[in-house]
Amino acid sequence: MASIKNLTGIVLVSLLVACGRGPSPSAAAGAQEAALSPSAEPAADGGMVVWLAAPAQKVAKATEEVEEHRRMHGREEPVPELLQPMLDPALPDYVPRTDIAIKGKFHGTSSDIMPRLVEKWEAAFNAIYPEAEFEITPPYAGSTGMLKVIDGELDFAFVSRELKPTDITSFQERYGYEPFYVSISGGVYRHFGFLDAIGIITNKDNPIEGISLDDLDSLFSTTRNRGGSEVRTWGDLGLTGEWKDQPIIVHAIEPWNGFEEFVRQKVMNASGKHGEWRPDLDFHKLAFDPASEVAKDKFSIGYTGLAYIDTGVKVLPLSEHRGGDYIEPSYENVASFEYPLSRTMYFAANVKPSEKMDPAMEEFLKFILSRQGQEIVREHAIFLPLREPQVAEGLARIAEH
Repeated sequence: MASIKNLTGIVLVSLLVACGRGPSPSAAAGAQEAALSPSAEPAADGGMVVWLAAPAQKVAKATEEVEEHRRMHGREEPVPELLQPMLDPALPDYVPRTDIAIKGKFHGTSSDIMPRLVEKWEAAFNAIYPEAEFEITPPYAGSTGMLKVIDGELDFAFVSRELKPTDITSFQERYGYEPFYVSISGGVYRHFGFLDAIGIITNKDNPIEGISLDDLDSLFSTTRNRGGSEVRTWGDLGLTGEWKDQPIIVHAIEPWNGFEEFVRQKVMNASGKHGEWRPDLDFHKLAFDPASEVAKDKFSIGYTGLAYIDTGVKVLPLSEHRGGDYIEPSYENVASFEYPLSRTMYFAANVKPSEKMDPAMEEFLKFILSRQGQEIVREHAIFLPLREPQVAEGLARIAEH
């Protein structure tokens, strides 16, 4: 049986704090402190079972008036987590270029959760290279921003999600190659509406201890690109007794959705093949629904953002492969990217594979992916800085151009 790997020595069984900010900064800090320092009781197997603080309020979809305000001004940022992660000491330092002039004006936009972070990056970069300007203007929305990159109206877009399949195919149809995009920051742990990590949830009475991405692929998809056998009952996942022959009821999010696309890419896309959802899952239009549905039915499973879990369910530790160590969705594991469903944000642009990237754009991205650039993320204190493996992957993509 796989063991549970975590940095705090606890098993996470949840009422998660759903919102990153409460009715006031002091109340939010208190709720977060309670969640980070919960009371614990010994479990029957000698481990620790911890119940986190209940959410301050139910999460809900924003009104159209609020959405329009966000498009023009960006979202109101949450109160930061009480604790902030340390920078990865292996991050590279940024070394300014002196051999060529770094200059130019570039026009882009960003998701409505990112404009203030992007402005901090731009200001720090402009202090090094006064003749290089990366301007972002409203409306702030990564989805429409990417469409404008495709249409040639913008040079770049900061997007807080994976690109839509239609974004990629539309770009390919127009230009004959895929858009360039690279991770530039982590998401968050549980701030509502700010790219929270994804949790795999079961009913609190379910005895399952954890699940692998391999088994999730066998359960969620028709393609089973990870090579597993079909999973349809709880017995297929090793449960016995009354659970053995019970069908697994899966609560998923209806395509297309940022949560859904992320799960598809991380769980079902494998071996260079695109994963396809089983059509008989219980699909929900919004990420608000799976937690409440799973709480009602002890034979169900689902996924949603950690910030959307506003009722009593169990959040499963995950392993990449069957038999691997389980990683719980703790703050530390999400911040270190040990947890498999930690998320990242992206920079997207039109860069021809056959041509060298503009030097100013290349240096801007290298700055963002440096220790200095990720320190700005940490000081901003909303999003999680990247670790060295994510930075190395991004720098390798830049080097290809």
